Amino acid sequence: MKALQYRTIGAAPEVVTVPDPEPGPGQVLLKVTAAGVCHSDIAVMSWPAEGFPYALPLTLGHEGVGTVAALGPGATGVREGDAVAVYGPWGCGRCAKCAEGKENYCLRADELGIRPPGLGAPGAIAEYLLVDDPRHLVPLDGLDPVAAVPLTDAGLTPYHAVKRALPKLVPGSTAVVIGTGGLGHVAIQLLRALTPARVVALDVSEDKLRLAREVGAHETVLSDDAAPAAVRELTGGLGAQAVFDFVGAAPTVRTAGAVAAVEAEVVLVGIGGGTLPVGFGVLPFEVSVSAPYWGSRAELQEVLALARAGAVSVHTETFSLDDAPRAYERLHAGTVNGRAVILPNG
Repeated sequence: MKALQYRTIGAAPEVVTVPDPEPGPGQVLLKVTAAGVCHSDIAVMSWPAEGFPYALPLTLGHEGVGTVAALGPGATGVREGDAVAVYGPWGCGRCAKCAEGKENYCLRADELGIRPPGLGAPGAIAEYLLVDDPRHLVPLDGLDPVAAVPLTDAGLTPYHAVKRALPKLVPGSTAVVIGTGGLGHVAIQLLRALTPARVVALDVSEDKLRLAREVGAHETVLSDDAAPAAVRELTGGLGAQAVFDFVGAAPTVRTAGAVAAVEAEVVLVGIGGGTLPVGFGVLPFEVSVSAPYWGSRAELQEVLALARAGAVSVHTETFSLDDAPRAYERLHAGTVNGRAVILPNG
């Protein structure tokens, strides 16, 4: 089969031919119908050789949907031909967090060497994907594969972030979204669907802000040195009750802290390497700062339900598997409007 692999540290990913996988005991083989392209992959491919955590070559793609092609011995719960989405943050299934469905916070994944597809295990940007356990599959139930695949990360991750801040987002409150690309433009929709808060979106280009307005942002602000003052002005000097940074770089993290109100929830989702100091007098009183990771299996089901209800959708651009390297080039250049989706068998 064809697959997109990161094969050499510092090199661009390549489309190669690899052996077709076969499901072992308890495993499920999917024929991939759509796979997402994410900034996290670019972050992985920018890591130096020293301390690189994954074995190479690595088939990329941690967002995947497909149809069940074959079941390994003992695999139950799905049937051949079922259309399913892949829950990506695999865990052991037995620890206290996995028992809650929070495999994204599995307590033993590192110890056991369990890796998500595309982030250590072979990923979804291939004609076939091997899934370790049927519990990591969620029925699409009529959702279009292209529309559904970004929801497994670009939908699930902001949903998890927004859900934890819901108690703060009462009538009259303000939520700030920093970075309105793949995850951020979904977060805006989730905030509009789930809360009465006014949504203020920040990004570095007018094209990105135009998309933010299209999907529901009440106000848009260029993300520059003047952004904190602009947000303070929009909020009558109070700041925002919830701030979601989907970039996570040092400048955006500083902005996140600068626009937070007293008792605000600041959620650092992006992996740009920025940090936000916390201490008495550093931030307004009782600001909570968190750095969540992905989301739970139950939350993925909730996100897909929101999509079926028409409450959230992802702007997508599609590429063939042979054209997947160009999708990463465009993502790195910032010219993908929304989410890039690969059609490995399209």
